[in-house]
Amino acid sequence: MQTVSLDKQPITNDDLVAVARYNAIAGFSSEGKARVEKTSALISKWVAEKRVIYGITTGFGAMCNVIIPEQDTSQLQANILMSHAAGIGKPLPSEVVRAIMALRVHDLSLGYSGCRMETIRYLLTFLNKGVTPIIPEKGSVGSSGDLAPTAHLGLVLIGRGEAEYNGKRQPGGEVLRQLGIEPLKLQGGEGLALINGTQVMTAIGVLVVNDAVRLSKTADIACAMTLEVLMGSNSEFDPKIHKIRPHPGQIATADNILRMIQESEIIDSHEGCARIQDAYTLRCAPQIHGASKDAVAHAMRVIDIEINSTTTNPLIFADTEEVRLGGNFHGQPIAMAADYLSMGIAELGSVSERRIERLVNPQLSDLPPFLINNGGLNSGYMIGQYAAAALVSENKVLAHPACVDSIPTSANKEDHVSMGTIAIRQTREILNNVEHVVAIELLCAAQAYDLINEIRPMKGGIGTRAAYNVIRCHVPYLDKDRDLYLDIETMVKVLQSGEIVEAVEAEVGTLKGS
Repeated sequence: MQTVSLDKQPITNDDLVAVARYNAIAGFSSEGKARVEKTSALISKWVAEKRVIYGITTGFGAMCNVIIPEQDTSQLQANILMSHAAGIGKPLPSEVVRAIMALRVHDLSLGYSGCRMETIRYLLTFLNKGVTPIIPEKGSVGSSGDLAPTAHLGLVLIGRGEAEYNGKRQPGGEVLRQLGIEPLKLQGGEGLALINGTQVMTAIGVLVVNDAVRLSKTADIACAMTLEVLMGSNSEFDPKIHKIRPHPGQIATADNILRMIQESEIIDSHEGCARIQDAYTLRCAPQIHGASKDAVAHAMRVIDIEINSTTTNPLIFADTEEVRLGGNFHGQPIAMAADYLSMGIAELGSVSERRIERLVNPQLSDLPPFLINNGGLNSGYMIGQYAAAALVSENKVLAHPACVDSIPTSANKEDHVSMGTIAIRQTREILNNVEHVVAIELLCAAQAYDLINEIRPMKGGIGTRAAYNVIRCHVPYLDKDRDLYLDIETMVKVLQSGEIVEAVEAEVGTLKGS
């Protein structure tokens, strides 16, 4: 099994996805251990010297002027976990929690927080033994970091809270007992270091960006298939057009689609026909999909910076023995990138739904109404378009930017917050909706291929043909009405597995998703 050293610099999105989603082993090197121990020793020294340091020998937030006696510093760190664990709602998915833990380990490994190596070992144990702390999804305003959700993570370290282990939701203390370890006794600053940062919003962002790249590629595949069966032109993807408006995503989309429709007998069959121009959903696909790709690329850049940053406070610079109070925990960069990404992903769904309408509407194509023979008795994909329209409409609400809102907290000490975790949670919901919309387009396009070939057998392009073959391995031709939701859910799972993208890339080379 793959091992990912979580203290390495830099760490990548793929590293985190490997640990979070595919259970790669979480490792830690001697170099990271040396950084951590140097800083934690300095914290111990300062506590013994009775130095006044925010969050280590003082209260938190608006109570930062309250000095905490040395004998109470450990209790202070336990108290912050208990008092801040005020999360609400259903638990975050296991893969998100694992990404949070991996990101927290990486941040602590950089040696700016003062956490001990023992505390990091507990987190590594959770990752490698399959312990998933129960973290409610709601309750973070995105500054000072993701306090409420990460406090729920910290509770399990001290034998409180809840976690899923061996397939069961259990009290944190019981999970530690089964692991054969004692509840952690936190030292100076460790409770604050465990919760103060952007790890929750960033963890969701890591997974969303990963999936958005795949979705962007799949949307291009669906578009290429629809282009063929609607008898569209390949001329609008000519590189000459896009070279003189060189947005990277636009160029990438045109290139993707042009490669997929190579050798298409369907497109060749209507060369020189009377139609002058295709509808925008086909002709402007490079511009529309391309803008979404640029949004994905921007989000990737922001996430890459964030996963290799320290977002706690206070910051300990061990080499110079200095403390700096700052605001790296503020989630505004993630919040704004998430809102931009939400719009980009939502637009992939919006244009896909319009192509679905062109596929099922006989006034907009030469295909049978709702892509079914014996229409009237059969409704075919009629309600598939309804479902796609509902999801697209829902996304219009979800894409409202979260980052433009702020509600002051901590007695107005924290008087501007990012709402970054809300923003990226909305992005994740939008992405799931668009996966379903694109899955419906793929089903409709594959159905149209079969209907066309009933009249005149013709091959699709080398890429679209590969996509069609994967679809038909999982979902048969719709010869009469059946439970449509089963086909849609099957198609979504195939899309999420990456099987379609892999099959197409095996034929045409790597597609660009951002």
